[in-house]
Amino acid sequence: MRFGGVGVINTAIDTGLFVLLHDRLGILLANLASTSAGMTFSFIVNGLFTFRAEKLTVRHAATFLATTGLTMWAVQPVAIHLLLGVIDQVLVAKLVSIAICFVLNFAAYRLVVWPVDSSAVGEPYDPELT
Repeated sequence: MRFGGVGVINTAIDTGLFVLLHDRLGILLANLASTSAGMTFSFIVNGLFTFRAEKLTVRHAATFLATTGLTMWAVQPVAIHLLLGVIDQVLVAKLVSIAICFVLNFAAYRLVVWPVDSSAVGEPYDPELT
């Protein structure tokens, strides 16, 4: 639920900037700018709020940048261009590509950036420990 809530705000940042910029900068540069702004927000809020990291580390930043960069700067523009071959509306193509990246990002964050401590799996949640 937390990831979804952060995703809604992140999507608003990303989509809003993309809509404002894509006519002037083109899809690639507008997507780079909008996703970069969204990524900055996402790193901070997902790290501290969604995945409850005690602090954000250089390792978190590096793995977040690598995984999110791949999805947002490579997968998303390719998805937009492929979708524009089927859908003639850039905003719809952008939103569908965001949905694709949402799934990929959650998996990357959970498995690579902020993995679950396997020793804590199955233990009841204790808010005092986080």
